[in-house]
Parts: sequence; structure tokens; C-alpha cells
Amino acid sequence: MYARIVVDQEILGGKPIVKGTRISVEFLLELFASGATREDVLMAYPHLTADDIEEALRYAAEALKCDHVIPLAGQRA
Repeated sequence: MYARIVVDQEILGGKPIVKGTRISVEFLLELFASGATREDVLMAYPHLTADDIEEALRYAAEALKCDHVIPLAGQRA
């Protein structure tokens, strides 16, 4: 289902990463959350492709469908 996103227990403790890199899906989400654009990410990491980014975002969205929401400290659910 996800050709570009892999999990390898030997790389980053088994976090989902872009195949052939040590760039985690989590890291990409953090970049976008901090205001980076796709173009920023592609310029900073030229070995990534637009398809890598799209698949990482799809993977993250799918993973969140299975999660339970836990409120952060001081927030309501």
C-alpha cells in the first residue's frame, strides 16, 4: 500500500521513514507544522521527491484514523 514509507526496527527505532533515507514521517510533519512548504522541504532534502512527501502525508493521515485522542495538558477533548 505504501511503497515509499517503510518501517525498519534498525532505523530510528522502527519509526516510519521514507524508503532509502533516515527521514521519518514524524520529522516531515514537524517541518510542515513549523511552516515549511513542500518546496522548502524539497530544496532542503533534494533526495526526496514530491511523491515521497505525498505518501508520507497519506500515511500519517491513515495512521491517525486509528488513534484515540488524548487531550494535551490544559485542553479539553
